[in-house]
Amino acid sequence: MRAPAARQLALVALAGALVSTGAAAPPTTTTPPAKVPVAVGYGGAVASVDADASAVGIAVLRSGGNAVDAAVATAAALGVTEPYSAGIGGGGYFVYYDARSRRVHTIDGRETAPATATETLFQEDGQPIPFAEGQTSGRGVGVPGTPATWRSALQAWGTRPLDKLLKPAEKLARDGFTVDSTFRAQTELNQDRFKDFPATAKLFLPGGALPVVGSTFKNPDLAATYAELGRKGTGALYRGPLAEDIVRAVRTPPVDPAATRKVRPGDLTTADLRAYATERQDPTRVSYRGLDVYSMAPSSSGGTTVGEALNILERTDLSKLSETQYLHRFIEASRISFADRGRWVGDPAAVDVPTRELLSQRFADSRGCLIAPDRTLTSPLAPGDPRHPAPCGGSGQAAPTTYEGENTTHLTAADRWGNVVSYTLTIESTGGSAITVPGRGFLLNNELTDFSFAPAAPGVPDPNLPGPGKRPRSSMSPTIVLEDGRPVLAVGSPGGATIITTVLQTLIGHLDRGLPLVDAIAAPRASQRNQTTTELEPGLWNSPLRAELEAIGQGFRQNPEIGAATGVQRLPDGRWLAAAETSRRGGGSAMVVHPHGRP
Repeated sequence: MRAPAARQLALVALAGALVSTGAAAPPTTTTPPAKVPVAVGYGGAVASVDADASAVGIAVLRSGGNAVDAAVATAAALGVTEPYSAGIGGGGYFVYYDARSRRVHTIDGRETAPATATETLFQEDGQPIPFAEGQTSGRGVGVPGTPATWRSALQAWGTRPLDKLLKPAEKLARDGFTVDSTFRAQTELNQDRFKDFPATAKLFLPGGALPVVGSTFKNPDLAATYAELGRKGTGALYRGPLAEDIVRAVRTPPVDPAATRKVRPGDLTTADLRAYATERQDPTRVSYRGLDVYSMAPSSSGGTTVGEALNILERTDLSKLSETQYLHRFIEASRISFADRGRWVGDPAAVDVPTRELLSQRFADSRGCLIAPDRTLTSPLAPGDPRHPAPCGGSGQAAPTTYEGENTTHLTAADRWGNVVSYTLTIESTGGSAITVPGRGFLLNNELTDFSFAPAAPGVPDPNLPGPGKRPRSSMSPTIVLEDGRPVLAVGSPGGATIITTVLQTLIGHLDRGLPLVDAIAAPRASQRNQTTTELEPGLWNSPLRAELEAIGQGFRQNPEIGAATGVQRLPDGRWLAAAETSRRGGGSAMVVHPHGRP
């Protein structure tokens, strides 16, 4: 580990010098920074999918900033280097542990629908429109929540001004970062969409060509936008010229006249942007093996669904089960909790969500008794009624799980004072709506496609239909685990609805099966979401375990990659451990402030 650690120290030292002078992250060389999936040390930690972004966060910590400051700076850098996953055109969920009060706080920075939205937003002549026509359109764009999230977090808990925290990302956008194979592959995946929007094609397909691995990618328009937000504050995105540019791009999508794609306009207005506000709310909380597990309450379904599954699994000693029975119970608990999620979870400002009841042990016990070691439940499974639990029973008609895009990014950060941030942010699909705001350098989200286009099943109540100002249901599950009021670990992942199963599997892999955090993150994944078959990564698909699970009725389909988690862990001796993916999405980047001991 000495060579990667030395590389990390050099990268962070240069970034720290730039941050402390109000300058920015290190200029990119022709060789991408080394990605190290695990790092241990003192002074704080950052884990993300990108080494440039993690280095920015570590530099903030080294200059005296706290975990909230580091998270905002890292997120801004990810908006440069991971523009197809996140950015100021999207939204997310921010979970924060305050070491002084020993309390967990959350910010709901989810995008919102226009005030004119109705349940038929994605319907035409009584039928849902094709998903692709919602995905690549102004119709799918919600009011961005990411800049407002940064403002809310910094006002409540930050110690550094926004303009200083945006400087590293601004310079990274101006000077450029090194294109890797993941960035090129994601661009190629979106090539047909991107070429139909001149501003997007100019930025991501210059001269009509894909970016070359090893080349330097620059985004001067985004650098200028970050500089404007630094001068004026994040409110500049919600009123004024930038807001007007966003609304124009949504209402009159800037499409190439030669394009044959049908691009539907949206109905977003400047009034919708002015009306946007984040929501401060209590986190979800369940007790698991004597630990307190905190996450996001609705509008995200992450906290309730992971929490219900943990409550179901707590009745079994997973550490003593065979690998086959361990995976079987994990799959079945996921199936049950997703059935309940689909029926009950939506935006609590618009629908009545029984959050407390969904997280009760009584309800979990009434559902967990459906699981047997020698047989498999059938999906779609009918939901239970959390307000009136019936032992081993369901309530109403089963409905399939609706589609949810699988991109997003996650970062975790901790500081020397013991504060921790778990932050998931997104623009929904890889490449979002494919609409770049002309002259501004960032893609707009297509988060409204997370709404159900039509009820999941005829005659079954669906809490996730569109509505005026409504937040679409999310699966983002930024999670922080405490023991006796002090942090044990934090974790989260991208991956649409697979986020929930990724976070759940990582937690139980570490807490129950005893895997080191980096190994729990790297372990091959399964994802069951109340569907007829369970998705398996190749490591499980090619394993003898698959045949053993099939023998008790499980059915599978292959998914080459599920999620891309990051986490931080507080070790008993006071050090921080940062962990990221070893190979998914090209591997992640874990860094600590002082890898070789106390300062």
